[in-house]
Amino acid sequence: MLDLSCAFATSMATPDHVARAEHLGYKRAWLYDSPALYPDVWMMLGEAARRTSTIELGPGVAIPSLRHPMVTAAAVATLHDLAPGRVNLAVGSGFTGRLTLGQKPNKWSFVRAYVLAVRALLAGETTTWEGAKVRMLHPDGFGAPRPIPVPIILGTGGPKGEAVARELADGVFATGAQPGFPRCSVLTFGTVLDPGEDPGSERAMSAAAHAGALMYHALHLRGMARNLPDGERWVAALDAFPEDERHLALHEGHLIEANERDRLVVTGETLRMFGLAREAEGWRARLAELEAGGATEVAYQPAGPDIPGELERFMAAARG
Repeated sequence: MLDLSCAFATSMATPDHVARAEHLGYKRAWLYDSPALYPDVWMMLGEAARRTSTIELGPGVAIPSLRHPMVTAAAVATLHDLAPGRVNLAVGSGFTGRLTLGQKPNKWSFVRAYVLAVRALLAGETTTWEGAKVRMLHPDGFGAPRPIPVPIILGTGGPKGEAVARELADGVFATGAQPGFPRCSVLTFGTVLDPGEDPGSERAMSAAAHAGALMYHALHLRGMARNLPDGERWVAALDAFPEDERHLALHEGHLIEANERDRLVVTGETLRMFGLAREAEGWRARLAELEAGGATEVAYQPAGPDIPGELERFMAAARG
């Protein structure tokens, strides 16, 4: 049975949106961890915990290089104390979270060592980091007591990450179905069209243009954005910025809205082409396809001016 979950480009309104998602029946809420774009993920998760009672919570995905393993372990312990039994930890190599800082993603050898350290700390063990022995020393009342049982899944994106996930993790967080994992959470973008609604409608564009822009952002990092519709124009607009600031221009509004350059190229036809604007029947077919391919969870990210409405549309479409 495919879990229906949600993901958020974390904002100050996200805790209220998570509460709405719980009411609608979503299984989990994943909050993005990109400090150059969004408020602190752990603070917003804590606020979400106080507003909810059943929905599972976690960062999707936490970026290892932003925090010492002890900081992440303490954050997990705090959230677990606020929301017992509802915490998940997703960890990645730091794609957006590091690219927005002008840095490359972490090496998977580093991510592996980081996950091992966090696991040991949450188990109440003494481990070593940066040449020093560390252990959670928190007494009663200062966080959940150890051991703290929290599922850990990895945002992979390639064979190296998948190998680490098979060795250490409880599953993977991906943008497509990955067979062979006990848990496979697939991040999903777009909007549910009303019957007969044009993908280029003002409502659809406001709700899903961020997803169309993501296609340009992602393929640009692979040197392939020129192959997209009007890709040459989009790349030229980005190249007008100084080279050492292009990563800043690229990520303006990332997963929130289409920025000035994105609006040059993202159209209703773009959304249709990438399957980001579908009517309810089309979304149900897509969910069935993902489940058949090995997905165990879909994490839908709404956007635009009516995020609660987008959550309602997607849940209604999925349930049929």
